[in-house]
Order: sequence, then C-alpha cells, then structure tokens
Amino acid sequence: MDPVSFHLLQTSTFNNHSWVHQGSGWFGELQTHSWNRSSGTIIFLYPWSRGNISNKELMDLERLVQLYFNEHQDFYISQLMFKGPFDLQVAADCERHSGKGFLGFVQVAIQGHDFISFQNETWSPYPMGGRKAQKACNLINLNQVYTNRKHWLLSYACPRLISELLDGGKAHLQRQVKPEAWLSSGPSPGPGRLLLVCHVSGFYPKPVWVMWMRGEQEQLGTQRGDILPNADGTWHLQATLDVAAGEAAGLACRVKHSSLGGQDLVLYWGAPQSALGWILFAVIVALALLTGLGFWFRKRW
Repeated sequence: MDPVSFHLLQTSTFNNHSWVHQGSGWFGELQTHSWNRSSGTIIFLYPWSRGNISNKELMDLERLVQLYFNEHQDFYISQLMFKGPFDLQVAADCERHSGKGFLGFVQVAIQGHDFISFQNETWSPYPMGGRKAQKACNLINLNQVYTNRKHWLLSYACPRLISELLDGGKAHLQRQVKPEAWLSSGPSPGPGRLLLVCHVSGFYPKPVWVMWMRGEQEQLGTQRGDILPNADGTWHLQATLDVAAGEAAGLACRVKHSSLGGQDLVLYWGAPQSALGWILFAVIVALALLTGLGFWFRKRW
C-alpha cells in the first residue's frame, strides 16, 4: 500500500505591526480545506472533506486554530524578538505507512529557510536556524501543554481525518477521467527548426506517461513539463520536442493513462485532429453561410 498523507500548510506574514495568516489542508495532492481568515472558520472544499466531525468538534477546532495563531504571534515577536517584516511557513504532515502506522512531523521555516522541526514529541533546531532556533526549541519543549496539543493533533486528530477522508471521498479519489490531447507548434527554437508541443489535459488520477515517438522508438529529446492542477481537480501538462523542420513528419505523441484501459492516445504530427478540425470546419461553414445570406439580402432589398 502506498503512503497516504494529509498536509496542513500555513503562511503567516508580519508587517507594519500586524499579522496575516493563510492556511490550507491537502489530502495527498488534492486541496480539501482552506482557512477563511475574515471569519476565522475552516472552509471544506468538498462535501466529504468534513469527515464525520460534529458541529461542537468543529467549533472547538476552529477556536484551537485561532489560539494557535495568537500564540505564534506572541512567541515570535515577544519572546524571540523577530523584527518585521518577515514570513513564517509551517508544514504539518501525518502519513500512513503500510506496516508502520502513522508518522507525524512539523517543519517551520523563516523567510524560506529551515528553522525548527517537531517529531516524536520533541522540538529540534535546524543548524541554519542559529541561536534563535535553539532558543525557540528550549522554550517550546518546556511548554508541555503546547507540545502535548501538537502531538495530539498529529497522532490522533490527523489519522482520524485520513481514515474519514478515505472513506467519504472514495468515489472522488478513485474516479478515472480520460485525458484530452492536441498538438501545436511553439516558438521556433531557431532557423529551420520546429518546437512540437503535445498538450494533455483533463485527466485524473495524476500519474501519466507522455512521450514523443517515431514508430515504437521513444524520442529522448522529449521535454516534459510539470503536471499542474486544473480548476476542476484534474491535471494537465505539456511535452515538447525540438526537431529539424524536415524531420517532423512521422513523429507522434503517445499518452498512457490508467483511464484509457490500455488503449493509448496517439496523435500524429501533421495529421488532421478530429475535434479541432470539426470545430474549425463548423466555424468556416457558419461564416460562409452568414456571408452568403448577407450578400443575398443586400441584392434582394
């Protein structure tokens, strides 16, 4: 069984004697929660992302988050004497591993640099955090209430949430959405050369294989971009190939994805692309009809 994880991400910015807090929750690579800083409430991005939490538990959790933000503000300004402006990043993760149960840890960074971490009920400084990181750990480790609360969140609340998300979101998480693919040319890499672009979008789950091919031979010059999220929770990416203009004929983009049932998508460079072709054809016909009707009406009247 692959590891299953839940991540809480926090970014807090201190500037002009005030704080701005942003927070989000991620089930694997799917964002399921966000923090409404205006109302101080948790936003559930899917109906199932609330799990089985009761209204009372939700109110208690939101008060706990507010308390946590207030404690952070006092700790970094009053006790560690940080001067603004600065950014604070916190990542709290718990992961379920087959045969190992749940593993939880917290990482804190200042201005993008590792500062302190929490695991096994102990806070530890990162070397680049210097004396302030050591002081921070000494102070927090003495605060047993705060440390116990963090341990409870990682060892009980987070594993419970993972189990409920797996159960409630099963239909969403196990869905299969077929990719759409089309070809285009990118900016010319140079005289006599073409940049072939294979666009693949709208697929779920995330793992996908995209490669430019000549027959059954993979083109090792294929450059695959990052797989990025769409607004609807599916994914998209591009794969490019820099070739001499005279060598583009016979090349094809091949797409493998679990939703295709072993039937790969294969798009040949220079061949008509059915969906796009029909759309262009329909537009041309419509314009021709409108032009013809307009000419007829002008002559008739």
